[in-house]
Amino acid sequence: MAKPIVVFIVSCLLLAIQFSNAEELQSPGEAPAIYKKMGGEGSLRPEECPAECQRRCSETSHKKPCLFYCNKCCNTCLCVPSGTYGHKKECPCDDNWETKEGEPKCP
Repeated sequence: MAKPIVVFIVSCLLLAIQFSNAEELQSPGEAPAIYKKMGGEGSLRPEECPAECQRRCSETSHKKPCLFYCNKCCNTCLCVPSGTYGHKKECPCDDNWETKEGEPKCP
């Protein structure tokens, strides 16, 4: 009689662990772990934004507006695309944020 009860308890624990992990990965306030490793939305902390934006805007001739908008976007999305130009698909939040005229807001 004890063996079926032990099997039942172990099965219930395994199911509980499986469902608790699934909820953690899908919580809306946190980016999936894969983005944290690769860069991407939610991969930065707000205090990392100035240095990342300095890198992103290092080759532009319009440094002041680039830094202003990059920091604004980074503080909202917690992401700065790699490189100094392009790669905006790495940060969908940045890529989808537009001005009133429909132009991209983030550099």
